[in-house]
Amino acid sequence: MLRGGRNKYKRKKTEVDGILFDSKKEANRYSQLKTMEDLHMISNLRMQVPYELIPSQYEEYTDEKGKKKKRCVERPVKYIADFVYFDGENEIVEDTKGMRTKDYILKRKMMLYLKGIKIHEV
Repeated sequence: MLRGGRNKYKRKKTEVDGILFDSKKEANRYSQLKTMEDLHMISNLRMQVPYELIPSQYEEYTDEKGKKKKRCVERPVKYIADFVYFDGENEIVEDTKGMRTKDYILKRKMMLYLKGIKIHEV
């Protein structure tokens, strides 16, 4: 974290409706989408929706009593969408981007390849 409450991408946390957003851009987009929902232009607005791309990895082991058990050795890989909503019958998965990180680009490709979901960037 850098001085002034900003991080290395120069995003400033912003609060709207009691919700703390990672950036002004994301907070502004929430306000736009909330207005659109209030006007019945979109429906079922949700935030921070997780999508599992790769499940947890487990290994089997035998405990000290000789019982077979499993333990998690790798946590799941997830993409968390900023916003998900319906525009008519179409479900829209949206990400408010200022900078496209390598992780984001990879997860965006995995969402399309594994789930058939194209992320709309704002």
